Amino acid sequence: MSILSLNHITKTYEHYKALEDITFSVPAQSIFGMLGPNGAGKTTTIRIITNILAADSGEVIFDNKALSRDHIISMGYMPEERGMYKKMKVYEQLVYLAKLKGLSGADARKRVSYWLEKLDIKTWWNKRIDELSKGMQQKIQFIATVVHEPKLIILDEPFSGLDPVNSELIKNEIEELRKNGATIIFSTHRMEQVEEICEEIVLVNKGRIVLNGKVKDVKNRFKKNVFSIRYTGAAPSLNEADFSPEHKNGEETFIKLNNGKTPNDLLRTLLEQNVTIKGFNEVLPSLNEIFIQQVKTNHE
Repeated sequence: MSILSLNHITKTYEHYKALEDITFSVPAQSIFGMLGPNGAGKTTTIRIITNILAADSGEVIFDNKALSRDHIISMGYMPEERGMYKKMKVYEQLVYLAKLKGLSGADARKRVSYWLEKLDIKTWWNKRIDELSKGMQQKIQFIATVVHEPKLIILDEPFSGLDPVNSELIKNEIEELRKNGATIIFSTHRMEQVEEICEEIVLVNKGRIVLNGKVKDVKNRFKKNVFSIRYTGAAPSLNEADFSPEHKNGEETFIKLNNGKTPNDLLRTLLEQNVTIKGFNEVLPSLNEIFIQQVKTNHE
C-alpha cells in the first residue's frame, strides 16, 4: 500500500524542463530514498509533494486522495538549508512552529519538552538559534519537523553538520518514527546511509527517473557475477576462461564467473584441489557505484 504516488509529473521553468514524466510510489511506513546529483530535480519534486509548487501536469495522490492544501498538516519537511529564526530562542520557536502545525498551546509545549529531553538538549531551551552549533541547529530543526507527528516526513540531508554520535541518534529516531507509523522520504548524497536505512529508492537525473525499486533488487540488477573467496594454502589453478581473477585484497581473492559458470562450479573446482575455504561470498555493487555509473551513463 502506498501513502504517496506521483503520476507523470512535469514542471518547466521558462525554457528549462526541471521534471519530465516523474512517476513513482512511496510505500506506507517505509524509509524511501530520493537520490540524484545536484540539479537533478529532487528539490522541485519535494516542493511539489509539499504543495510549495504546483506541477504543470500530472497528479499527486496522498493518503488515497488527490493532493490538496489540507494535507500539509500531515507532512513534516526538513530542508537542507536551515530555516530557523536565528534570533528566537529554541523553546519559544519550537512551540510557535508546533502551533502553526495545528497543535494547541498546551500540546505544543508538552511535545516540545518531550523532544528536547529525548534528544538530550533540554539545557539549551533558552538559547537563541544563532548561539548554537550547526549540529545543534540541525537537531532543533529535526524536532520542528516531527513535533506534530506527521504521517509523511521528508528529510533533506538530515545528518548534515552532525557528528557520528548524533548521526546515530537521529538515525535511531528515524527508525522509531517509522515503527510508530510514519513514512520517511530521505534525500541525500551519502549512499552508505541510504544502503543502511532505506528499503526502496528512486534515482533522478536531469529531471527524469533513471532508477527505481527496492535496494536489494537494484543491487542484484547490477551485479557482475563476481565472488570473493578467502582460503588457506596454495593458490588454486583456475581456467581463466571460466573463472577470471579480478583482483586480490589482503586475504580476499575476487573471481568473476564466465561462460555460464555457477558458484557451485567454482566451489567444486576449489574443493577438488583441496583448497580450504574460509569464506565465499557474492560481491554486490554498492549504491555509490551504481549511482555514479547510472548518472554517468545518463549524461552520455
